[in-house]
Amino acid sequence: MEENKSYSRRKFIGSASALGAGLMLPTRSVFSAPNILKSLGTTQSIIKGVQMGVITYSFRSMEDQSAEATLQYILDAGINATELMGDPAESFAGMPVLSFDRRTFYGLIRKERGGQELTEDETTQLEELKAQQRSNNDQKAKWRMNAPMEKFEEMGKMYRDAGVDIYGFKPSAFSKNNTDAEIDYGFKAAKALGASHVTLEHPSDDMHTMKLGKMAAKHKVQVAYHGHEQQTPDFWDTALEQSEFNMLNPDLGHYVAAGNEKPLDLLLAKNGRIASMHLKDRQNPANGKKNMPWGTGDTPIGDILNLISKEQYKFPVTVELEYKIPADSDAVKEVQRCLGYCQKQLEG
Repeated sequence: MEENKSYSRRKFIGSASALGAGLMLPTRSVFSAPNILKSLGTTQSIIKGVQMGVITYSFRSMEDQSAEATLQYILDAGINATELMGDPAESFAGMPVLSFDRRTFYGLIRKERGGQELTEDETTQLEELKAQQRSNNDQKAKWRMNAPMEKFEEMGKMYRDAGVDIYGFKPSAFSKNNTDAEIDYGFKAAKALGASHVTLEHPSDDMHTMKLGKMAAKHKVQVAYHGHEQQTPDFWDTALEQSEFNMLNPDLGHYVAAGNEKPLDLLLAKNGRIASMHLKDRQNPANGKKNMPWGTGDTPIGDILNLISKEQYKFPVTVELEYKIPADSDAVKEVQRCLGYCQKQLEG
């Protein structure tokens, strides 16, 4: 693990130096990907006024999950803005390494959320992983009480110096199971990274969204609630009424899979309260609700992006890679393909 971190740090430093000199070139992974982006390798992902970003969850299948390696994945994908998951930042800040099989865990969670029945062995495995996650979360909570904010500031600067803006931060610190001290930590870390907002799954608890809204106001950092197939046009209304710091982090792929037929109406109605939004291509219920390679599902990605461009909405659009990665590809190449599809939809 230490050898991987050292390698990724050396690789990143070399790339960042080239970027600073105006000489940022695509790495090997970019050269081997489809030539579909006019600006590939420049890390410029603002297309017709639409800020395209990526959630680092998209790179969960990559072997090295360090902050440096994650930054390199973002750069290689040709993207200049990100919603950062908690693990890369917290490991950079010195959180103890905790063993956890994320690939299996997230795979089973996605299967369960998608309405597929788990086998008896999978159910047992998921329960064991959830127990391990709870144990890990207890250890994380202890570390967070004295986490060095200067390390988060250092990481934020490292990303900015490489040309990548961290607009959102998503650590596992904002649920009903987290203490107020952990929630305060999460807001402070987000601010240190330079993020304008934190993101979390909507807790479906009005008291908790009220509490988070008040704490967000104290820290002057917005809290944006994500949704899956429970999303409806009025899903966020109570939270929005509770605090001006409560915001949306909608996912229009999940929104379509939930049976909502007019995703553009959500943007027209709520655009002023969207901190950032996720984008993926999912089928509607009649077609099976599967995650699909972009352009083959039922999410009207082109219409969504062109509305954002036309109306000059300023919130970032976050690529979230959830469809199955082909055997001859990897997460970085597939994020490139998603970005290329968006460029084609916006520029024709």
